[in-house]
Amino acid sequence: MGAAPISSVRIFVLFFVITSSLVRPVAANEAVIRYFPVGPIYEYRWKLLELALAHTQPAEAPVRLEPYPDEVTQNRGMLLLQSGAIDVIALGTNAEREARMLPIKIDILRGIVGFRIFVIRAADQTRIARMDEHELRRQITFGLNSQWADLPILRANGYAVVTSSSYENLFGMLAAGRFDAFTRGLNEAGRELAARRQKFPQLAVEQTKAIYFPYPVYFWVGQQNIALAQRIERGLRLSLADGSFRKLFESYHAAEIGLLATEKRVVIRLSNPILPANTAEPDTRWWWR
Repeated sequence: MGAAPISSVRIFVLFFVITSSLVRPVAANEAVIRYFPVGPIYEYRWKLLELALAHTQPAEAPVRLEPYPDEVTQNRGMLLLQSGAIDVIALGTNAEREARMLPIKIDILRGIVGFRIFVIRAADQTRIARMDEHELRRQITFGLNSQWADLPILRANGYAVVTSSSYENLFGMLAAGRFDAFTRGLNEAGRELAARRQKFPQLAVEQTKAIYFPYPVYFWVGQQNIALAQRIERGLRLSLADGSFRKLFESYHAAEIGLLATEKRVVIRLSNPILPANTAEPDTRWWWR
């Protein structure tokens, strides 16, 4: 096949230059926001941030959300936020975090993170079902990731806890009898067990009990990033006002809301001593009354 005519080449180059010049100003004005944590269980959080930021346009510059590319711990993620390598994180609150970072104090998960069910060995279903709250505290040892919010809360409420620095190791430790149960969110336990069914067929979701503690989850930015905090708060309040926040929440948590409506679990309420003073009680009315 012969070379393209010179005139055709010139037309293509001219088209490329014109279209490139049209695209560049938009890309230059677009802000990139890097976020953490990343993974399927956190998708709702970043869809909500996307929704909130969309509510602030066109008054504010367009943004593109990008996940932080490396797998890091929560503590490392907070350090990266403080250094500017990450722009927004979405985690629960405590006094230390509020001293180190700037929270947007609107509970993005409406308290649902504080409602925990148990992953156990299936053989222990009957034994645990027979326990009351006091027996559970005396006879059950929980396994938790050393950075999970549950850890100081369960210990402060008198529960025995074994820790691991690896979330993945908890499944093997439970199967091996190193502890009796570990706590997971309503939207986490079933999905995570299903993904590991072949490796750990002896594990199951406990059917009769749950714990609840107040634990709001916020978006956080660096302490100097006041403008971004104000923009996120404005967008969240606008999405609350027009109902789109609630619609998104319910679409992502429909299965959990449906389960709560049909299951008859005994809910053990725990105090949360790690909450900063004057933290508002989560409003759970969208999913649990």
